[in-house]
Amino acid sequence: MSILKRRWNVEFLKSIERRMELVRVVSHNTHKRMVACLQGQIGTDAEKRHKKLPLTSLSQAMQDGGNQLGEESLIGKMMEMCGDAENRLASELMQHEMNIEKEILDPLNQLAELDIPNILKQRRQLAKLVLDYDSARARWLQATKSIISGTNTQSLTAKADSLKEEVDEAMNKMELCKDQLSADMYNFFSKEADYARYYVMLLEAQADYHRKSLTLLESVLPTIQAQQGEGTVSYCCVSEITTSET
Repeated sequence: MSILKRRWNVEFLKSIERRMELVRVVSHNTHKRMVACLQGQIGTDAEKRHKKLPLTSLSQAMQDGGNQLGEESLIGKMMEMCGDAENRLASELMQHEMNIEKEILDPLNQLAELDIPNILKQRRQLAKLVLDYDSARARWLQATKSIISGTNTQSLTAKADSLKEEVDEAMNKMELCKDQLSADMYNFFSKEADYARYYVMLLEAQADYHRKSLTLLESVLPTIQAQQGEGTVSYCCVSEITTSET
């Protein structure tokens, strides 16, 4: 019965190990693809991240062009105002990506590169301790059999007692590792809903980012469009005067 129970435990642990390894692989792959979607450089501070964004480069180019053309130019004025809006959008993107990194990417990386590997390492350690226990127990059983058939009973008994201590020590190490592994595995699977939540948080963060970006655009567009309208009117007036003079 104990052999059947051990075999069942081994198969059960192997099935859990396979599932955890699968979770590790898919988490690692997803983390890698998420990082590839970021426009900023991961792990850098806010200022450096903002400077490296393509939107920031676009904003700078537009504002530089606006300064070169001057405010008397409608194109220059629009480039400067729109460039400022792009810079504000870049700030929203930077904040969004830093939030993604902190709330989603870092926990996923922790799960894939530390938490699961540590549990799997402990599982392999348990397998080694089980072998150590089996080996110690086999030597002890052989020693007890030798007492019955041997002549130097006192010496054989002392050896058997020493081996029994090794068996007890090996069993204690095995049980401690098993208890710790069971606790860690239980803790892992009890947090499965938290791990699944990361993917929902990604969509929520994206929705929040797009809402803020849309709000920003809607707040600046009326002013920009009004300035464009005034410039168009001024151009039409100049065109009419030029035409009448000719």
